[in-house]
Amino acid sequence: MREFYIHIPQELIAQYPVEKRGESRLLVYDIKRDSIIDDYFYNIDRYISSSDCVVYNDARVINARLYGVKVSTGARLEILLTRRIDDFKWRCLIRPARRVGAGAVISLEGGYRLEVIEDEGDGSFLVQFDRSLKYDELADIGEIPLPKYIRRKPEKGLDDIRYQTVYAEKYGAVAAPTAGLHFTEEIIASLKKRGTVFVPVTLYVDWGTFKPVREKDYRKHKIHSEYYEISADSAKIINAAIQEGRRLVCVGTTTVRAIESAADDGMVIPGRRETSLYIYPGYRFKLVKAMLTNFHLPESTLILLVAAFAGRQNIMKVYHHAVEKRYRFFSYGDAMFLF
Repeated sequence: MREFYIHIPQELIAQYPVEKRGESRLLVYDIKRDSIIDDYFYNIDRYISSSDCVVYNDARVINARLYGVKVSTGARLEILLTRRIDDFKWRCLIRPARRVGAGAVISLEGGYRLEVIEDEGDGSFLVQFDRSLKYDELADIGEIPLPKYIRRKPEKGLDDIRYQTVYAEKYGAVAAPTAGLHFTEEIIASLKKRGTVFVPVTLYVDWGTFKPVREKDYRKHKIHSEYYEISADSAKIINAAIQEGRRLVCVGTTTVRAIESAADDGMVIPGRRETSLYIYPGYRFKLVKAMLTNFHLPESTLILLVAAFAGRQNIMKVYHHAVEKRYRFFSYGDAMFLF
């Protein structure tokens, strides 16, 4: 994976979003012409046309990070909920993992308790709460799970708003589909007025998004699985756009993964499924023609995905350009448009 390593200076890792949505910088890379344009996101209408079909991920981030103590020892623990099984059972990560095992009881802020049912390995556990815990109830006991490279605590009135897209709707994600954070309602309305089609799909971003690729041969990496949903209505709109010859523009790697997972014989198949699709260089894209995305962690599955789309050498060049031009990186950072 060293061939996908880029040194990102610490000061370029965005700790806060820009003051207003839409004011992030935008790096535009034309793959065929091998050309880079430095711009701003509020000019996205220069690159998304009236004939495009823009597919976005409407997943909503839950307050998935909890804090508690192990009842038997008083050891402080951090819990990151990763997937809801039912109103009582969840999968989660617990740190430090060495301090817990099956049978451990953890007392949480807000009066909740959970019991560890099973150690699933790799820091992941199956747990059961002592009472029902729904997504909206997490707001009372949990916090927005900012990535660890954002070296601060979440701030009420800021991150609970800015770490959600303006179109976030379906609870269940543990990380934001960050390419969509740049859109404002005004930008979307302006594009729609010109004729651009916007259509939602849902992919519930899981913790594996941040899991590094540690194998020397990245093809041997075991990719995380995630649930996605494409409604019959969304599939109908997307398929009509394909038949009309519209360009399919995906907002974020999560949307790319959903669309490519659902692709069959040149069309999108609706439904709710789990995908373990692993996209790395050599993958042949079925439907996606353009991609709006943020700058991703080096040596991650996400940088492999964009390298599969644009070419490894091209992506390395784009990233080095972004570092040289002092773009802001990762979740709260700037965007790039690849086509």
